[in-house]
Amino acid sequence: MSEQLARSTPPVVPQHTPAPVEDKAISPWKDAWRSFKKNKIALVGLSIVSFFILIAIFADLLAPYNYRDVNLSDKHISPSAEHWFGTDEFGRDILSRVIHGARISLWVGFFSVAGSVIVGSLLGIVAGYYGKWVDGIISRIFDILLAFPSILLAIAVVSVLGPSLKNALIAIAIINVPTFGRLLRSRVLSVKEEEYITAARAIGMSDTRILVHHILPNSLAPIIVQGTLAIATAIIEAAALGFLGMGAQPPTPEWGKMLADSKDFIIQAPWTVLFPGLAIMLTVLGFNLMGDGLRDALDPRMKS
Repeated sequence: MSEQLARSTPPVVPQHTPAPVEDKAISPWKDAWRSFKKNKIALVGLSIVSFFILIAIFADLLAPYNYRDVNLSDKHISPSAEHWFGTDEFGRDILSRVIHGARISLWVGFFSVAGSVIVGSLLGIVAGYYGKWVDGIISRIFDILLAFPSILLAIAVVSVLGPSLKNALIAIAIINVPTFGRLLRSRVLSVKEEEYITAARAIGMSDTRILVHHILPNSLAPIIVQGTLAIATAIIEAAALGFLGMGAQPPTPEWGKMLADSKDFIIQAPWTVLFPGLAIMLTVLGFNLMGDGLRDALDPRMKS
């Protein structure tokens, strides 16, 4: 009887649970971040930029002294335990002024580039999408602005508006508009010929929706890369205007102005020039390294 039951009962086949299939659909931005994290040099740049951003945010807490405090009896004190970066010709603590200078330089860099991106992108998108006489007028404006050396154009703008940090920011924004405008124009010229743009036109989508929902999102990668590199350039240009006395005015602790005020004491008190110069160099280096890493991560041609 047991033999008959054994024969009639089908053998039990072990059920194997299928292995979970990994979702290979990765967001382009997540893929770019993974590529960015693999670039050690780019991470160094990100660390430097993050360091200076934190210094700028917490400048009031980190500065050991008030950057405005003047003490002529302590002028040109070399770096010591009391004044880590020494003091300047007015006895002001250089470390405190460099810390607060980070806030000013980054503020000028970010907001001037933001203005350039907004205006330049708008003009570039309109020129590339509509073409014809619109493209001709806007392109000629870009050509005129690019015909002048950037620093001379910035000096001319500040001369008209008057020397101040705000006007220096405006001047830096103006001279960088053609860079973003031409970048977006060339990008739009290639994107607007894609099939999905033709399909969007065929279903009656308005030009505004096409520009906002299709063309602009597909043009963000080069804007991000160029914007990061442009911040470094803007910091240098702000320092140059400050050095010439056309940017931040005393007692604002702008790095370029600090260099200008200390140039006569470079032999007597070299630390007054050394530390503001190092701050400019490190900040610009950080943005350049990070920009190169973003370019490698966002450009498909740079990936194997």
